[in-house]
Amino acid sequence: MSATLNASTLLAIPLAPLAGAILAGIFGTKMGGNWIGRRLSHTFTILGVLIAFILSAMTLKSVAMDGARFNATIYEWMVVGGLKMEVGFLVDGLTAMMMCVVTFVSLMVHIYTIGYMEEDEGYNRFFAYISLFTFSMLMLVMSNNLLQLFFGWEAVGLVSYLLIGFWFNKPTAIFANMKAFLVNRVGDFGFILGIGLIAAYTGTLNYSEIFAKSGELGALIFPGTDWLLITVICICLFIGAMGKSAQFPLHVWLPDSMEGPTPISALIHAATMVTAGIFMVARMSPLYELSDVALNFVMVIGAITALFMGFLGIIQNDIKRVVAYSTLSQLGYMTVALGASAYSVAVFHLMTHAFFKALLFLAAGSVIIGMHHNQDIRWMGGVRKYMPITWITSLLGSLALIGTPLFAGFYSKDSIIEAVHFSNLPAAGLTYYAVLAGVFVTAFYSFRMYFLVFHGKERYDQNPDAHHDDHGHGHDDHHEPHESPWVVTVPLVLLAIPSVVIGYLTLTPMLFGDFLKDAITVNTAAHPAMAKLAELIHGPLAMAGHAFSTPPFWLALAGVVTAYYMYMVNPALPAAIKRMAQPVYTLLENKYYMDWINENILARGARLLGVGLWKGGDQAVIDGTLVNGSWKVVGWVAGIVRWFQSGYLYHYALAMIIGILVLMSYFVTWPTLRAALGL
Repeated sequence: MSATLNASTLLAIPLAPLAGAILAGIFGTKMGGNWIGRRLSHTFTILGVLIAFILSAMTLKSVAMDGARFNATIYEWMVVGGLKMEVGFLVDGLTAMMMCVVTFVSLMVHIYTIGYMEEDEGYNRFFAYISLFTFSMLMLVMSNNLLQLFFGWEAVGLVSYLLIGFWFNKPTAIFANMKAFLVNRVGDFGFILGIGLIAAYTGTLNYSEIFAKSGELGALIFPGTDWLLITVICICLFIGAMGKSAQFPLHVWLPDSMEGPTPISALIHAATMVTAGIFMVARMSPLYELSDVALNFVMVIGAITALFMGFLGIIQNDIKRVVAYSTLSQLGYMTVALGASAYSVAVFHLMTHAFFKALLFLAAGSVIIGMHHNQDIRWMGGVRKYMPITWITSLLGSLALIGTPLFAGFYSKDSIIEAVHFSNLPAAGLTYYAVLAGVFVTAFYSFRMYFLVFHGKERYDQNPDAHHDDHGHGHDDHHEPHESPWVVTVPLVLLAIPSVVIGYLTLTPMLFGDFLKDAITVNTAAHPAMAKLAELIHGPLAMAGHAFSTPPFWLALAGVVTAYYMYMVNPALPAAIKRMAQPVYTLLENKYYMDWINENILARGARLLGVGLWKGGDQAVIDGTLVNGSWKVVGWVAGIVRWFQSGYLYHYALAMIIGILVLMSYFVTWPTLRAALGL
């Protein structure tokens, strides 16, 4: 039985995708003369990710079966004072699970991309990007210090920027990637403040050393306030998570990121990048357990995101945007679990969600291919008989998403709802009803999309906007839908399997076993949700049997039935409801006017402030007064002084005589005058 893991093996896990990215990015593009071509480009990148997945699976086996752990520095970059800057790995249950999720989903996306992007000119470049993203995400989850975490954090943001704007000739894609970049910078500002405070007060960036000093941090007051320092640190760190994991109000970038190719929607915006914030808060659980204020803040933000982003999914007609708003809502559920101190439940839902949401995104891409790049679900219908594999895998993914008993999403989502119910935080009351309402909303918009795409009357030949597509080039024909090639359908099948069974298999070890015991800290006396959850749940089969008598099951069933009635039985009803509730529909259609607020108030306010600082501060004060004013004063003085510098000798002699007279008058006349005046 091994107690430790091999450092060289762990190092090979992130370096294998990096090697593939370098080979495809240099020798497979114009930069290197496109020397290796398409086949070798996708072969090298897929091989790199496959190696990473195999080694990650072996690591997971060692961690789960043998209790193996690793926490050591791989490379020391530099030491500033007493602060060490280093590259190191921390591998425990949480890290091993994330490594397998990242590499498996990435492998499926790599294979899927062969079919999806085969006609794209940027084929090799795309493979280089997604392989580089895999490297960045692995560095993030494997880090044992905040410096490396921040490196991975920013690296996935950079590659996300490149992937969202992959089709850089599309104005909407360029706008979307800039929006994602700027919104994430807002969150990252808070994140780096939190890291800075930790470094300032603990003198270290290493997780273990920080957690060892957490008791000292918990006793300190933030200077100039009556707030606990730990509260400020946790809220700052969570602001970073709000940007990366798209929590309200920093969620606005994620729906627009659907402008990128569909494979990156599955990789970045379902399974990996957007879960980085959830992972980070779970990793920092020893700090969050010291601040109820921070936990309440986390829970409230999560509840708002879970419910109100779900409402937006109801009115979407773009198949990818429906799934995108579903991602936002599910990220809200994970955040709610973090606020309830049910960190293991949050990462459990992170894992199950990664499989079924990646499946739904890739299935959406398969539908887009089969529908000749139409993305509007209003012009689909009856696709089931043309695309049987896509249909059945989409159905399985949808059932997992809405929390159908025995499916993966059921175990994690119901555990979140129960954890909130048992939480003793002030925010838990309203949050419980928000996540319950979210169950109905999720089931409704998920099966609205499912029924409109796969059932009912065929409408693909009635599309008035047939030129719109995912690639930005037109298709005016109305050919029948067709099943996607095997490189697209095989990843769907392989993702569908864990979407069904992974929750049943891992419920007990992840929530109540020792798998995450040393990775997550919970103060059960102050936050008893997990302890009460352990008393309630008696295995996956018993939990599934009990589900039929709980509100979440009946709310999910009601959502499915309502969607079926409104879109299959009485399709005129949605239009009637829209007319009756036009103000509500307008509010949802404008996404709560968050984009309008950002563009017309925040952005314009920032521009006005910038113009004011430029015109008033830079031009008027600095240039006008300090720079130009100084030389003008010098010029004015020089203009006067030059009259006394004529160059004529007799002028200088006259000045000397006048000066002597003035001095004589002063030293002779002035004392006499003072005496006469009695001064």
